[in-house]
Amino acid sequence: MESVQEHYSSMMTAIRRYAPYVDMEKVDEAFHYADEKHKDQKRKDGSPYIIHPLAVAEIVAEIGLDTDAVLGALLHDCIEDTDSSFDDIARRFGKTVAELVEGVTKLTRVQYSTTEEQQMENLRKMFMAMSKDIRVILIKIADRLHNTRTMQYQTPPKQISKSMETMEIYAPLAHRLGMQKIKWELEDESLKYLEPEKYQEIMTYLDAHQEQANLFMRGVQSQITTRLSGVGLHGKIYGRIKHVYSIFRKMQSQNKAINELYDLYAFRIIVDSIPDCYNVLGHIHDLFSLVPGRFKDYISTPKPNMYQSLHTTVIGSDGIPFEVQIRTWEMHQTAEYGVAAHWKYKQGGQGSGEEKDFEWIRRLLESQQDTDAEEYVHSLKVDMFNDEVFVFTPKGKIVNLPQGSTPIDFAYAIHSAVGNSMVGARIAGRIAKFDEPLKNGDIVEVLTSKTAKGPSRDWLNICKSNQARTKIKQWFKKECREENIVHGKSSFESELRRVNINPNVLNNDELLPTVLKKVCFDCLDDMYAAIGYGGITAQKCVGRIKDELLHAGKAAREQKELGLNLRPSNAKNDSGVIVGGDIGSCMVKFSRCCTPVPGDDIVGFITKGYGVSIHRRDCPNTKSARDPAQAGRWVEVSWANTESEPFSTTLEVDSTARQGVFLDIASILATMKLHVSEISARDLPDNRCLTLATFDVKNIDELNTVRQKIRGLSGVTDVRRGRN
Repeated sequence: MESVQEHYSSMMTAIRRYAPYVDMEKVDEAFHYADEKHKDQKRKDGSPYIIHPLAVAEIVAEIGLDTDAVLGALLHDCIEDTDSSFDDIARRFGKTVAELVEGVTKLTRVQYSTTEEQQMENLRKMFMAMSKDIRVILIKIADRLHNTRTMQYQTPPKQISKSMETMEIYAPLAHRLGMQKIKWELEDESLKYLEPEKYQEIMTYLDAHQEQANLFMRGVQSQITTRLSGVGLHGKIYGRIKHVYSIFRKMQSQNKAINELYDLYAFRIIVDSIPDCYNVLGHIHDLFSLVPGRFKDYISTPKPNMYQSLHTTVIGSDGIPFEVQIRTWEMHQTAEYGVAAHWKYKQGGQGSGEEKDFEWIRRLLESQQDTDAEEYVHSLKVDMFNDEVFVFTPKGKIVNLPQGSTPIDFAYAIHSAVGNSMVGARIAGRIAKFDEPLKNGDIVEVLTSKTAKGPSRDWLNICKSNQARTKIKQWFKKECREENIVHGKSSFESELRRVNINPNVLNNDELLPTVLKKVCFDCLDDMYAAIGYGGITAQKCVGRIKDELLHAGKAAREQKELGLNLRPSNAKNDSGVIVGGDIGSCMVKFSRCCTPVPGDDIVGFITKGYGVSIHRRDCPNTKSARDPAQAGRWVEVSWANTESEPFSTTLEVDSTARQGVFLDIASILATMKLHVSEISARDLPDNRCLTLATFDVKNIDELNTVRQKIRGLSGVTDVRRGRN
């Protein structure tokens, strides 16, 4: 077991090599202070606890941070684990160091074994600390790296939980900060405990084939060195076998054993300038056969974490594919240490880094507002940890979005006002559907209208980025409270019925205060509104109060199949529909298969637990469902002679694929001041085009007027009712 003095010497050596500007006297003072505070504490392996802060400080020095960061690393456990206080550390080592130590202390309780609410709160604290001083998370990552290196001393359950946390939080954070070297080690060490058999299988194979791999890499390296030297290009060239976790992912994604994989090798060429990078690329493609579709230029289009390099995959003369990465020395430093390579500090420890590089942290902070905890943690992984796609505005500005993003995500990434007024989009000049996934290099144009009435609720299910989802929810929260209450109440009561609870149980005045306290709302309307705009799910609310409702003895199912309240027949429903027969007033929903509007000939179908579904009488589903077993569930319904809310409906327009037909249709809808929730188009064979428009109308007469106007457009051959 290494001694404290050996670790101290190793830390000092790292400081002299990687961070010679660090104040050695202050470091020595902080070491003795921490050593005294931790003197009675031991690590899991029985070694003095001070060895851990020394190891963390050594890692912090290796990534090139400053004096305050090294001091913060040495002292990072003092406030949490000893009798040290913020004021004591601030008095001895300065306020900045004390804030770093306090910031790291706040991050120690991020665990996936806690509730979602606690999880979100801890993540929020993490991003808050990061937004104030990025060194907080750099120290925390160094702390996690050393803990990962010594994981063998933990119990098996602790090894698994900590490794999972590392894989889901800290490795992706290291990636987002551009710290690839640390990310790889975190992933490889975590895999050792999460997939021990697979890890051992890969290591055994690599050990057995090490001599063969070295021979192959020396041969390729010699070829490249000879070519570049011959043309006067100088740089460092070395090869490596890909990291264990990278190989594991390839095995999983390709469903292959390791001996069936070929692209296990990667070569890195580091040169002096950007022109040399592209020059080297030409020679690589001349020496070896290019694998189509595997070239990526991250120099002209850097990744959001500042990573720059040229990537290409080629095949050597022996038929083995391998990757080649070409970069400058500065790019190499950034690739290895990410933000730490560029993070400079003024005398006294005040940060002078590029604030724009950390806008993503503030976006993550903003996105947790008005968001359910479970959804926040899920979308966090999408926004920060998933792969990204790079697209362009028509003026050439790059916009990076999560993989799988749609034109809706793009619109809200430009500005919330652009997203809220969006009526369509073009990708590479052609009209695109709202849910079409964007690809790298797409040029996206958002079509907006001053008469647009805001986003559709369906967009929440289409968009992929948390940024877009948050902005859509904020619009609904601000603009549509009454509508949110209606939607939220309907969703909440449907969820109650799903778990066999009668919604009337909430009429109990004695029970209501307890229920509201459980869901953290002042009144039911506030809860309904939050459900309506997506701030919380109906399932989450019901889950919180289910036990109270059942305990009160008011959750009996009132009817075995239908779940409908009996009242006098032919009573008018709030939906604007009169339901006949013996079931009286009940919940009514309008089917999406035929989107009936007032004036249509309609019929009702009694659903299980969701009231009466209203269909047009000519709907195909009314024919297929009319079998003897279902006959008793069809009821007569009619429209009430009163003004009601607008009804959503869809038209399908067949036309020639002439330029401008999409905008002509959109113009008719805008001129009639109709609320358009979606409009999209796609090309068909034989120079045909199909346009789908979903909008609100008051009745069949208004709908027929729209159909007549669209039929009059040049090139339009058919206008028919569609599926919403």
